[in-house]
Amino acid sequence: MAHLSFDPARTALLSMDFHASIVSVYVKDERLMQRAAEVLNRARSAGMTIIHVQVGFRPDFPEISPHNLLFGAIKNSPQWQKMFESDAAKLHPSVAPAVNDIVITKHRVGAFLGTDLEMILRAKEIDTLVLFGIATSGVVLSTLRYASDADYRLVVLKDCCADQDAGVHACLVDKVFSHQAAVVTANEFLESLKSGN
Repeated sequence: MAHLSFDPARTALLSMDFHASIVSVYVKDERLMQRAAEVLNRARSAGMTIIHVQVGFRPDFPEISPHNLLFGAIKNSPQWQKMFESDAAKLHPSVAPAVNDIVITKHRVGAFLGTDLEMILRAKEIDTLVLFGIATSGVVLSTLRYASDADYRLVVLKDCCADQDAGVHACLVDKVFSHQAAVVTANEFLESLKSGN
């Protein structure tokens, strides 16, 4: 593992798509949510910007094009729509936003397209992003690709990500993400904060 160091004032932690409904479907490792919660708490204490990214739509889903195969399935399925309604749509209590955290609502897979995320990062002079979320092959991959092209320094917390396909998750964190990000465990990230580097 490469040596990790952070300037907390220029680092943002992106906790992505941890809706209660999504967690219930994707998370098989019962300790993942505990790790994610500890990462968020320690990063807050270190003075990093905490940003929660969530999926959300207006009534009747006007943001969804019929040409979008993934989100079109949500628009056409009352069962899928329930994932984004009432309590199921809320972020999981273990990783819920704290008072000074920022919440971004997105209408696509990645965290950047159609949101004000990049405006907020630029305004706060953030140059480093620590990414984790659900799914590894969805929001994490899409956000990492955009952020890399936008020249952010990137870190992915591999054991705070989940995917329905364990093989796809393993391929991404072991073989793909490392070309554009430092890929580390939650404990390695926490140790870097403890050391003050």
